[in-house]
Amino acid sequence: MIIKDITNYLEELAPLNYAENFDNVGLLVGNYNTTVSGVLVTLDTLEETVEEAIAKNCNLIVSFHPIIFGGLKKLNGNSYVERVVLKAIKNDIAIYATHTALDNSKNGVSAKMCEVLGLENPKILIPKKGIIKKLTTYVPAKNAEKLRNLLFSAGAGSLGNYDNCSFNTLGASTFKGNENSNPTIGERGIDHTEKETQISVVFESKYEAAILKVLKGNHEYEEVAYELLTTENVYQNIGMGMIGELPEEMDEKAFLLYLKETMQTDCVRHSNLINKKIKKVAVLGGSGSFAISNAKRAGADAYVSADFKYHEFFKAENSILLADIGHYESEQFTKNLLVDYLTKKFSNFAVILSEKSTNPIYYI
Repeated sequence: MIIKDITNYLEELAPLNYAENFDNVGLLVGNYNTTVSGVLVTLDTLEETVEEAIAKNCNLIVSFHPIIFGGLKKLNGNSYVERVVLKAIKNDIAIYATHTALDNSKNGVSAKMCEVLGLENPKILIPKKGIIKKLTTYVPAKNAEKLRNLLFSAGAGSLGNYDNCSFNTLGASTFKGNENSNPTIGERGIDHTEKETQISVVFESKYEAAILKVLKGNHEYEEVAYELLTTENVYQNIGMGMIGELPEEMDEKAFLLYLKETMQTDCVRHSNLINKKIKKVAVLGGSGSFAISNAKRAGADAYVSADFKYHEFFKAENSILLADIGHYESEQFTKNLLVDYLTKKFSNFAVILSEKSTNPIYYI
């Protein structure tokens, strides 16, 4: 088993193209072709994390947060980031990060928060744009069904609860091959008109490479004409945050105490109590103040996230209960999610949950 086998499986859960543009995800240190001796799963990669990996004979660290976020211009050990990278390289330990790719996964960070809190019927809070692509191609009418079905098998025309979706238009194309052409239909140097079907399909961007491979490998023409574009449509199954419902409504104080106990946090910072029952709850792991307005528009009674600034609590405006449970605390169950996911697939080597708490914040 090599690292690429592990990362390919991780990317079924959290495709790298789900990540935000500012992020740095994927294999940050190491070689995809390295044989795996063991996997250590952690929220953050620190020096002590690398030491734990060494002690437990794990040469791959799967980390939620990327240790390398901005560009590294030197590696001389003057910062904790440089020291971690140097130690990992020296000991032949690879580091892979999922971060916002997993944040945007429908079975990712926020889904795990919903599971821990017991929220029912969870849905994406902020569906992501730029994930849906559209392919349009032109094929001789007699071959349209065969190519269309091959495109379907590669992931085209599948979105949400529907599969094998396409739009088809009959028409006629004209072309003439030059002296260097080798036409499969018509003759070189002679104008030709062909009855064609225009096939249009949409798909998740993660399938793009496979779909284009099928298109180019099975199209009858020497030159394959196609158009590929990214749509502005949102995709309801991919995005940041989730919103669901408690099995039974709770008063605000009871909910805050439940939140503190369930999410295993020493402190819950919250907005003004407004004597409102809590039933519909929005969640978002990590720094989630940007989604306060989304939670309000979705009709949430409470919004649970982290890293709210002083003035952001005013945004509650007596219409929602804002609860800041801490950055680490909101994401802490993510590593359990990853361990459970990996152990279902790989049983021939150890997948170990890191025992180290990487929370840099303490309370007194």
